[in-house]
Formats: sequence, structure tokens, C-alpha cells
Amino acid sequence: MNTDKAYAEKIASEYAPKETRKVIALNKLDAKAKTPANIFSFTFGIIMSLVLGVGMCYTLKVIGDGSQLWFILGIVIGVIGIAGVSINYPIYKKLIKMGKNKYGNDILELAKQISEEN
Repeated sequence: MNTDKAYAEKIASEYAPKETRKVIALNKLDAKAKTPANIFSFTFGIIMSLVLGVGMCYTLKVIGDGSQLWFILGIVIGVIGIAGVSINYPIYKKLIKMGKNKYGNDILELAKQISEEN
């Protein structure tokens, strides 16, 4: 095997104009459909987990002055955090569905073109 030839082809491929392959475009469309839902669900889930934790801290008298008012406020904040964490997955599923509806036709058309080429 001629290693000089392989090395030359490798270097030449770095400088050759890049062709956008359909599989890469399909992968990018798939990511475009799913990324907003992933970003929202992670961000919202983290925030609601922190809200739940703050509520627990007030309830367990870790923060606050330990009065009845802080205890009740902790319960209310904790319930808000629990509600937020509980609705995170249904919101995620809805956002995924919206992304698939938005990009679904393009993805199916590109997938059909790829399958017909092979």
C-alpha cells in the first residue's frame, strides 16, 4: 500500500470543496426538530427542581427564621416546584410533536430521496 498516496488524498480532501450529503442534512433537520424541546425541558426541569428545593429548605427550617409563616411559604413553594416538575414531561412531548410537525415533511422527503438512491 502506498502511504504517500493515502496521505496526499487525505490532505487534498481537507482542501476540496465540501459536499453537503443528504444524510448530514437529514441529521441536521432531525436535530432542528428536537433541540428546542430538549433545551426547554432541561432548563425548566432544573429551575423547577431548584424551586422545589427552596420550598423544602423553608419547610425544614434550613433557611428562614423557622416561623409558621416560612413553613407555610415553604409548602406553597414546594408544591409549585412539584407541579412544575410534574408538567415538564407533557410539555416536552408537546414541543417534540410540534417540532416533528414543523419539519416532518422535509425529513420524510429527504429520507425518501436517500432511500431511493441506495
